[in-house]
Amino acid sequence: MMGPAVGRQDRLFYEFDLEDVVPADHLLRRIDAVLDLSWLRAEMAAHYSHLGCPSVCPELMVRMLLIGYCFSIRSERRLCQEVKVNLAYRWFCGLGLEDTVPHHSTFSVNRHGRFRDSDILRKVFEEVVCSCMKAGLVGGEGFAIDASVIEADASRFQRVKGSEVNWTDKQRATRPVQEYLLALESENPPINPDQKPKAMSPSDPASAWTTRGRYKVMFGYSLNYVIDMESPVILDVEATPTRLSLETDATEIMVERIEDRLGLKPKRFAGDTAYGNGKTLGWLVERDIEPHIPVWDRGKRSGAFAQSEFTYDAERDIYLCPTNKPLTTTRRVHPSNTIYYRASTLDCGGCQFKEKCCPKSPERRVSRNLNETAREHARALMQTEAYVESSVERKKIEVLFGEAKHILSMDRLRLRGLSGARDEFLLTATVQNLKRLVAHVTIPPPEPISA
Repeated sequence: MMGPAVGRQDRLFYEFDLEDVVPADHLLRRIDAVLDLSWLRAEMAAHYSHLGCPSVCPELMVRMLLIGYCFSIRSERRLCQEVKVNLAYRWFCGLGLEDTVPHHSTFSVNRHGRFRDSDILRKVFEEVVCSCMKAGLVGGEGFAIDASVIEADASRFQRVKGSEVNWTDKQRATRPVQEYLLALESENPPINPDQKPKAMSPSDPASAWTTRGRYKVMFGYSLNYVIDMESPVILDVEATPTRLSLETDATEIMVERIEDRLGLKPKRFAGDTAYGNGKTLGWLVERDIEPHIPVWDRGKRSGAFAQSEFTYDAERDIYLCPTNKPLTTTRRVHPSNTIYYRASTLDCGGCQFKEKCCPKSPERRVSRNLNETAREHARALMQTEAYVESSVERKKIEVLFGEAKHILSMDRLRLRGLSGARDEFLLTATVQNLKRLVAHVTIPPPEPISA
C-alpha cells in the first residue's frame, strides 16, 4: 500500500546539534581528537591588520585546507561549496549551521600572502610531526630519503626551447614568473648553472623539463620525503625542480632542519643510488651518520681492469696498477670533485696488458673523488646486515608516494611556482601523517598475557 510522503520540511523549528550527526568513527572526528591548532591565532597575529573588516580565523582556513587535501578537494572554490553543504566538514571547522563559509578568494589571498610570509603551513606540518613523536611513532634511529616526480601545472605542448625566454609584460606580472626571476638572483637558483635546461615553461618557469614523469616528457617538480623507517612518519618534505642535483642537495637541507627543529639525528640514513655521490656520502660521514646508500660508482670498465684492481697508496698519494706501476696526479680538482691519476706513457706502452687495460688511449687514467674515504666506508657498510635491513625498510617511502598520487590525487599540481609546489607538498604530507597518527591512537594496546 502506498502511503503519503514522509520527511517534508514543514516544521518551523528544529532541535539540531552537529555533534550528534557526525559518526564517532568518522575520519575528521578522529583527526580532530589529535589535532591542536589553538596556537595559530597568536602565531598569525602580526600578519593581520586591526583596521577594516573582521579577519577570517586562520585556524578555520587551515582546517578547511586539511579537509581539501584529505578528501582530494584541491579546488578552493569547490572546497567552499562542499563545506557549506557537508555537516561533517562544518563540524570539523567549528562552523554552525548559520555560520558563513569564507569566500574562495580569501584562500588565495592568505595562501599567497600571510601563510607564505609566516611559513605557517610548515609549522602546522611540524606540529603534527611532534604529535607523532609524543605518541611514540618516531623511532629516530634510521631515516630514509627518496623523491617522486609530480607533474607541474604547465602544458608540455607549450614550451620554449633553451633557457632564455623573452618575457612579455603580461608574463612578468604573474606570480610564478616573478618568483622565478627573483630566485635567479639568489644564492640557490632554480636552474643548474653547469647545465642549462633544454626547455622552459612560460607559465611556470621554475618547473623542470624531465623524462622521469608519467609521460615521456613533461614539466615537473620533485616531491622529496625524509621518513622515519620505523613508522613510517614523514619527518620533512621539500619541493625542488625535477633535477637530480637539486634532489641530492635537498638531503642536507632536510636533515639539518630535522635536527634543528625536531631535535632528531639518525644513526643510519638510507637512500637509492641517486644519493650515492661523494658529496652526499662525505657530508653524512662527517656528521657521524652511517650512509646505507649504494655507492654511485662509474669506475667499472667493460673488458678492462676495473678501478677496484688499482691500489691506492695514501702516503704517496698515488695509485698502483695490477703490474705495480704508479699513477700520479697533479691534484687538480675537476668537476664533481674528481681528481685524475695517470700512468706513464712509457709504462703503458710496453705493458703486456695494454690492450686490455687502455686500448684506445696511450696511458691508463683512474679517478678519485675528494670524498673517496666516505665512499669506501659506504662500500664496507653494504656488506653488513644493518644495510640489508635498511634496504628493505626504506622501500616504505614508496607506499607514501603511491598514497599521495593515487589516493590523495597528488599526480598533478594545481598551484604554480616553487612556492606553490611547496605549499601543496606540505599539506599532502601533513594529511598523510595525520592518518598514521589517528590509526596509531585508535588501535588498542595489546592485552597482557596472563601467567
